[in-house]
Amino acid sequence: MSPMLIGTIIVLVLLLVLAGIVYCAYRTIKNKIQEFSRIAFGTNSLKEGFNKIEAEYATTPKSVSAATSLYLPRIMKDFPDFHYDEMKKRAENVLVSYLRSLDADKSSVLAEGTAELKRKLEMMLEMQRVRGEHNHFEQIRVHQTEIYQYRYQKGRRSVVFQSAVEYYHYQTKDGGVTAGSRDTKEQSKYNVECIYIQDRDFVENVDDAALGVNCPNCGAPISGLGAKVCAYCGTPVMELNIHAWNFSDVKEV
Repeated sequence: MSPMLIGTIIVLVLLLVLAGIVYCAYRTIKNKIQEFSRIAFGTNSLKEGFNKIEAEYATTPKSVSAATSLYLPRIMKDFPDFHYDEMKKRAENVLVSYLRSLDADKSSVLAEGTAELKRKLEMMLEMQRVRGEHNHFEQIRVHQTEIYQYRYQKGRRSVVFQSAVEYYHYQTKDGGVTAGSRDTKEQSKYNVECIYIQDRDFVENVDDAALGVNCPNCGAPISGLGAKVCAYCGTPVMELNIHAWNFSDVKEV
C-alpha cells in the first residue's frame, strides 16, 4: 500500500471522526435547546416558543398604575360633586377620539379638550403630513382606566387618568407599511390629564385662564375650589363644576 493511499485513508478517517464529533455536539445542543424550550415555553421548537410569547404579549393588556383608592378621597374632599364614573368615561372617550383623529388625519374628530390639547394634536397631524406618513389605529379597545395622579398647581388642579389600550397600529408611507403591522395587535397605555381652574388669576398657562367657570346669574368668575354658590350673588353653581373639568393632554406612557 502506497504512502499516499495510507495518508488519504488517515485523512478520511479523521474527517469521519470530526463529522461524528460535530454531529454529536449538534444533537446535544439541539436536545438542550428542545429541553429548554419545553421548560420555558411548553414546546420543542424555540421559534414556536418565541412566537407564542409574542402572541401572548400582543393580547395581554398592560397593567396601569392604579392609585384611585389613594387619590379619589382627596378629590372628593376638594370637589364633593366630582362624578368619578362620568369623568373616567369622558377620559376614555377623549383618548379614543384622539387616536381616531390621528387615524382620520382630522383634529375635528377629537371629542373635547382645551385649546392646548387641540394645538398639540394639530402639530402632530402637521408633522405626519410633512413626512408623508399616516398613522392607523383600528379596533381600539380600552381595557382599564384608573386615576394615576392628582396634582396641585398654581391656580389649578389636575387629575391624570391612566388607561390600558389595545389596537391595531401601523404606519404607512407611499402606500406601504413602514412600521407596525396590520395583523398584529398592540398593547399600550396612555395618560389623559383633566384640569380644573381653581383661580384664573394665578394660572401660568394663558389658555388655562379662559377655562374657569362664571356665575350664570351675575357673570362673576367662580374662583373657589369646588364652590357650590357664587360668592357675589349667592346663585348655586354646583351643577357647573363638573363641566369646568376639561382635558389638556393625552400622552402615551
